[in-house]
Amino acid sequence: MANGRILLAEDDDALAELMSFHLERAGFRVAHTRSGDEALLLARETAPDLVLLDWMMEGVSGLEVCRRLRRLPATANVPIIMITARGEEADRVQGLNTGADDYITKPFSPREMIARIVAVLRRIRPALAGATLTFEDVTVDVAARRVERGGIPVELTSSEFRLLRLFMENPRRVFTRENILDSVWGPDTTVELRTVDVQVRRIRSALNAGARPDLIRTVRGSGYSLDRPGT
Repeated sequence: MANGRILLAEDDDALAELMSFHLERAGFRVAHTRSGDEALLLARETAPDLVLLDWMMEGVSGLEVCRRLRRLPATANVPIIMITARGEEADRVQGLNTGADDYITKPFSPREMIARIVAVLRRIRPALAGATLTFEDVTVDVAARRVERGGIPVELTSSEFRLLRLFMENPRRVFTRENILDSVWGPDTTVELRTVDVQVRRIRSALNAGARPDLIRTVRGSGYSLDRPGT
């Protein structure tokens, strides 16, 4: 399983420390916060691969954080797992209807937590299971690092491949330039923001050869997303 970035929003410090230990041992990178407000800020800034969200945090509740994340273009498709002691069916239904992808009821074992995270990520990010990614007529073989459009090979550099893979794993999700820099080049990169625009232009040129429809949408004031033409 590929490493992923987990945003853990949990105000029980002892539980958060235990969860972080097992998540990091499983290969994940973890950012922890005790605050719903800070969880929203971190999610917008770092575009996590998954959010573990405590329902009953002080201040902005986990349920409200989930609702707001689903309204923001940059986080609308980020998988969310709710964590709560509320085990009634009505509570689970409310959490899922708000936009959560799964639900873990306290107390839970670290093994169950990891299994649920892996299941959600594999469902939403097929590359974690080594699958071929497909969107419209574009296919990306992650293991072989091969890209085709309409059956015709597309040549990309290493960084262009990583950026296209990010888009293919998260279709219709809007990424800011900062999100892209962090995801493709790493949080400590010295690469400039304008490099993102250059890379996107090159990917467009490679994918759109032969006057094919452009699948990369520029979202004014936000960034870029992989989307169907004309949307």
